[in-house]
Amino acid sequence: MPAGRPPAAGGLRDAVRQELVARQLEEQITARYPVGQRLRVLDVGTGRGAQALRLARAGHAVTGLESDPALLEAAREALAAEPAGIRARVRFVEGDGRDTGVHFLPGAFDVVLCHGVLMYAADADAMLAGLARMLAPGGLLSLVVRNGDALAMRPGLAGNWAAAQAAFASDTYTDRFGLSVRAERLGALTATLEGGNAPLHAWYGVRVFTDGADDEAPLPPAQEFQRLLAAEERAGRTDPYRRVAALLHLCGVRRG
Repeated sequence: MPAGRPPAAGGLRDAVRQELVARQLEEQITARYPVGQRLRVLDVGTGRGAQALRLARAGHAVTGLESDPALLEAAREALAAEPAGIRARVRFVEGDGRDTGVHFLPGAFDVVLCHGVLMYAADADAMLAGLARMLAPGGLLSLVVRNGDALAMRPGLAGNWAAAQAAFASDTYTDRFGLSVRAERLGALTATLEGGNAPLHAWYGVRVFTDGADDEAPLPPAQEFQRLLAAEERAGRTDPYRRVAALLHLCGVRRG
């Protein structure tokens, strides 16, 4: 992932993404590991540390890897505000997700997160192979990617018909920061995970209904936000809705 990756947009869209991915990840961890087991977690492209801190609060030992100095500083500031017991379970490392082998030993982690990073990687297949090597046998790989099978949804719903037509045949899109980045198609990424020794175990859609919200759209009142999350969560695990989600959350499991 290149340095200078833009920060999270914040607001409603980011809150929905972070909450849904956290719930889905918790579901997968709970299904695979005994309650109370302290897991070794690597969060590649940790950004501001939202998922890393959430996992540390749950009792896990978390290493966050981030190449952007500004985001790394924001993560460290967020960590400094946590109680001492949580601070002791987290470390942040400046580094690139393509170079995990430089920083860590193979098989060193039970869970590896790579959320919102693959779209910026020049060689996603090589990066995924490296991430899989970081997992212990039976370990969980959690990926969040842009859904290449649904690129026409946002421009189509906005009435931009020319952009919608172009998106049908494209694997790239211009993100909200003006960067041209890559989307992933479920079938192709499933094959890549199979070949990379971490075959797909489960997948979800993320942001079926709220991806078109304005960048700085605020959160609704708490009760309304919970109703929104309940609808998004159900859609994210239900066909055909999850197939047109803006993002895909894929969970692979490392073979023994």
